[in-house]
Amino acid sequence: MVANKERAIKRKASEGGAKPEPITSKQEPLDESNDEDNSNESDYESDKENLLGSIENEGEDSSDSDGEYATDDDEDDVLSFESLNSDGEEEDEEEDAGTTLEEVEREAEEDDDEEDGEDDEEADSADDVNSDSSPEEDEGDLEDSSDDELEEEEEEEEEAKENGKEKPAKAKAERKQREEQFESDDEPLPDDLKLGRIEDVLGTGEKKTRGLGVFPPVPKRKGKAAQDEYAAGDTSDEEDIRNTVGNIPMHWYDEYKHVGYDWDAKKIIKAKKGDAIDDFLQRMEDPNFWRTVTDPQTGQKVVLSDEDIGLIKRIMSGRNPDAEYDDYEPFIEWFTSEVEKMPIRNIPESKRSFLPSKAEKHKIGRYVHALKMGWMKTMAEKRRLEAIRRQPKFYMLWTTDHGKEEMRRIHDHVAAPKRMLPGHAESYNPPPEYLFDEKELEEWNKLANQPWKRKRAYVPQKYNSLREVPGYTRYVKERFLRCLDLYLAPRMRRSRVAVGAEYLIPKLPSPRDLQPFPTLQNLIYTGHTSLIRCISVEPKGEYIVTGSDDMTVKIWEISTARCIRTIPTGDIVRSVAWCPNSKISLVAAASGKRVLLINPKVGDYMLVKKTDDLLTEAPRSDTVDSERIRSAVQWGEVTEEEKKLGVRIVITHFREVRQVTWHGRGDYFATVMPDGAYRSVMIHQLSKRRSQVPFSKSKGLIQCVLFHPIKPCLFVATQRHIRVYDLVKQLMMKKLYPGCKWISSMAIHPKGDNLLIGTYEKRLMWFDLDLSTKPYQQLRIHNAAIRSVAFHPRYPLFASAGDDRSVIVSHGMVYNDLLQNPLIVPLRRLKNHAVVNDFSVFDVVFHPTQPWVFSSGADNTVRLYT
Repeated sequence: MVANKERAIKRKASEGGAKPEPITSKQEPLDESNDEDNSNESDYESDKENLLGSIENEGEDSSDSDGEYATDDDEDDVLSFESLNSDGEEEDEEEDAGTTLEEVEREAEEDDDEEDGEDDEEADSADDVNSDSSPEEDEGDLEDSSDDELEEEEEEEEEAKENGKEKPAKAKAERKQREEQFESDDEPLPDDLKLGRIEDVLGTGEKKTRGLGVFPPVPKRKGKAAQDEYAAGDTSDEEDIRNTVGNIPMHWYDEYKHVGYDWDAKKIIKAKKGDAIDDFLQRMEDPNFWRTVTDPQTGQKVVLSDEDIGLIKRIMSGRNPDAEYDDYEPFIEWFTSEVEKMPIRNIPESKRSFLPSKAEKHKIGRYVHALKMGWMKTMAEKRRLEAIRRQPKFYMLWTTDHGKEEMRRIHDHVAAPKRMLPGHAESYNPPPEYLFDEKELEEWNKLANQPWKRKRAYVPQKYNSLREVPGYTRYVKERFLRCLDLYLAPRMRRSRVAVGAEYLIPKLPSPRDLQPFPTLQNLIYTGHTSLIRCISVEPKGEYIVTGSDDMTVKIWEISTARCIRTIPTGDIVRSVAWCPNSKISLVAAASGKRVLLINPKVGDYMLVKKTDDLLTEAPRSDTVDSERIRSAVQWGEVTEEEKKLGVRIVITHFREVRQVTWHGRGDYFATVMPDGAYRSVMIHQLSKRRSQVPFSKSKGLIQCVLFHPIKPCLFVATQRHIRVYDLVKQLMMKKLYPGCKWISSMAIHPKGDNLLIGTYEKRLMWFDLDLSTKPYQQLRIHNAAIRSVAFHPRYPLFASAGDDRSVIVSHGMVYNDLLQNPLIVPLRRLKNHAVVNDFSVFDVVFHPTQPWVFSSGADNTVRLYT
């Protein structure tokens, strides 16, 4: 019978009685024309690779409307392939584990009685089952099938009689008649004559262990014993593959009528392929068209079952092919989590086990660095970037006038500048007052080379109608200018940092806390007839000496502002300096090319007499001065007239002397001649009446020099630099860079660590000699050139005077702690001098003991501020 052409063996039920997921493979029979060649062929079970490679999933209708292949009962009990073990042999039958034949037949009868009305829907035909057996076994099954069925029916009748359930003889006769009718036909049997479901015979449960099927034993049948298809000893893994060509590209057989050879070396004829109409009809009529695939090695069509499709879906999604495998089964604690008191093993711990893994540390460090640098992204970041990349990209420069910019990079959006609305002059029919007359038109034409000066960029014209208006010649240019306006317009408003003045200016102490310092004008010393260039104070603070352009040197009493003595010099007095040695009373005055050493004859009488006795006779010296010194300076005797005026020594120079300054001990003094080249600076010794030239090369246009109050150092200021020389080693110690163009004056702090410089560029610079060669602080407190600067010998005060009529007194505290910077605070501006020929204040000097300051100006006065 046709029903026995394909056999199926049901897998053994699982111990728990759970319903297994069926895995079936339904195969359509070959065409009738090929029955002879393919009669001995068994159904081919394709492997996963060929199955996935040849799925023709063209249909989309996954519904089983006719219920032909699947019913409610079939979901639980479906035929499956017979499994092979690793050696290609069948699993050995275990008779003890199986049921007896009588029990199986009794259960089959009970199921038939219960489902008598549903046989047409639930029974699976033998055509829906693929057999894994060999062709030889199929032939044996065809020969013995009728005998086996007769024996089974006789046994069923006997069982029924024993149970008291006899089948009617009429039903049995009808069944036999119908079997004889369909025995010679090739058409499939009706549902009521098909073989019963093997699940009813073998049981419903299936036993699975990690995806391996354990099959039930086949019940013993009466009559001929079952043939063993592997009895011949062939253990090949490809017993179930009918096409023996192997794993080759099947398109090699495109030119032939066959697709390979079976085990008997017979050609496997290709299955007929229908045309597009057949394909369409099959797609419309066959509900299983979407699950039908073509076997590439045999050309036959195989209908995939729900279990096959589920298996494919699980494999494609990367899940476990076994549906019953639990990925989340409870964890088995192979080792206890409880801390044992005694060690389980006696192996000592390695040294490496106590230290963290360096390799993991470096690897994690690389990951962290890659995440920081953006080279590696997290999964969330990748998804976010991918979503952003897929979105359409739009870039808006300007939004509407009412909407707000939503772009994140622009926080405070500025709307685009609007165009000016057209006025009456731009109309095609403007009023007469907007039209140009001849004068306006002529003026408009004159500005052709300077169009930005025109009142309008166009000439208003009048037309009768809008149709007569010609094309605007400046249209393209105006559009271009409009684009430039939009391009250059700001797109965001930058808020200025609201910083108050108290944050910009450092907090300074109140001037009240820095008293005493000069605050008001006390005395005015008048008597000179021309501007007073220089001023100096006696070391004890009782008298002052001044030099003026009226060619006189005057001695004043400080407390009364009375002029005690006037000494004519015969030339402009550019510098005066009182000797700092309190044991002698001597004043050095630079007048023209001469330096006069004058005894002012004020103060203690014994001191004045001692000074005269000291300067009466010149000391004898065996050394001979060089020619360049003798040609530059000469010590000479004074006349009787000058001696009566108080002049004791006259030193004549070869150039005009601009400055004279004393050393702290009162024995040495230096003179400056800016035009003297390398002999611009000369140092004179009073006790030996000798002179020397410290430099052999010209260092520039020297402005002034200054002795260090403590160390044997000389400060020489040129126009742009200040050099510090060591007089003992005769070397340059350092060079200061004020960064100015013309230095006017300088003063050194009594401690000798700070230097104050005034320039003609209105800047006052404070140098910390221990800190840097550049200014520590620059003060722009004057509005004109600075002429003179001075430090107070006792109080933390310094003053500066300039051509802006002002004398500015400032607080300059120098701390003993070298890590603390000096405190500089401007205190008071004193403006009492007048401006004469653009000159105002020439010199400023402090009182040696009191917080007083003296200033001399171009208004022929000396003023005292206390």
